[in-house]
Amino acid sequence: MATRWGICSAGKISHDFSVALRTLPHEDHQIVAVAARNLHHAQEFAKKHNIPRVYGSYEELAKDSEIDVVYVGTIHSHHLSTGKLFLTSHKNVLIEKPLAMNLREVLELTNTAKENDVFLMEAIWTRFFPVSVEVGRLLGQGEVGEVQMVRADLGAPLTHIPRLTHRELGGGALLDLGIYCLQFVFMVFNGERPESIQAMGYCIDTGVDGTVVLVLKFSGNRMAVCTCSITMMLTNDAVITGTKGTIKVPNHMWCPTSLEVNGEVTQYPLPEPSLPLNFIHSTGLRYEAEEVRQCLLKGRLYTKQLEPFNITTHLTEIKIEFAPKTAQADRGNGMGICRFETDYIAVRITQFTNHLASHQITGHYVIKISDYALCLAQTC
Repeated sequence: MATRWGICSAGKISHDFSVALRTLPHEDHQIVAVAARNLHHAQEFAKKHNIPRVYGSYEELAKDSEIDVVYVGTIHSHHLSTGKLFLTSHKNVLIEKPLAMNLREVLELTNTAKENDVFLMEAIWTRFFPVSVEVGRLLGQGEVGEVQMVRADLGAPLTHIPRLTHRELGGGALLDLGIYCLQFVFMVFNGERPESIQAMGYCIDTGVDGTVVLVLKFSGNRMAVCTCSITMMLTNDAVITGTKGTIKVPNHMWCPTSLEVNGEVTQYPLPEPSLPLNFIHSTGLRYEAEEVRQCLLKGRLYTKQLEPFNITTHLTEIKIEFAPKTAQADRGNGMGICRFETDYIAVRITQFTNHLASHQITGHYVIKISDYALCLAQTC
């Protein structure tokens, strides 16, 4: 029996997700309804993707009893309200990253999922690509020996996109792009808690972080360095250095289609889209969709691919260091939020109860890869 999808919002990423679903067998995945706040937009979307039911409000979609799971592709600032709407309507939900705007909202969503006994997953699509699965396998069999260093970079000049430059819309390099770098690091280190995290960066005129560099130190003097930027083009690759060699994701590390292991490159091509895409390699969204289906078929409220990360994520103490001393800090909503007169910041997280990755709630698991990013990105 096919997994029946409802699509929430008729924007660009929802388009690409719908195209990606069409690359999977029709007997496994079917889009049965779409909703947008503008009925005309929903109708145009439905016509383009051959979707039978159309709604002019999210509330109508939430009442549709013939939907197994809802994909939420709204902008960041609407993830909480739309997510709660569907969760309280006893719908399984896949929400685009980041799961929410801050830690308070994340906990609100995860608690709502627990109360209604439904599946909730953050759409960290990278983790389900064949390249990512192969990296995990190679590390598991010790292909490059003991990991000593991980580097991940992701950046492009994106300040022309309003969603990425406005704080109220969840903008900033770390929250939007840094999540990909961080999830790669924690995948490599199998969810191990770092001994320390340091960050240095600057904010653009709108107040969000333009470029951030993170340095993470793990036990045994193992290190990771992440750079993310919405102001400049970076190498957009990731490298794992071990005692016996290196693993490299040569480009597009957030949606990888090639892998280099000790100099030998293997390609992992994606299926061709049936319609033009808005974002590169978007047919790769198929992998997270199939993971959701497998979880639902097996009655799971978590994914075994992320099982090492099923640990409560709570940052209990955040120490923020400023340069110069004139900066002002407002720690609201349980997060370090800084508003300051100059652009350079350094953030040090000095104590954790556990690491990023996901929330574990008494038998109910919710994938959450971006808490570090949520806490760090809100420092500007």
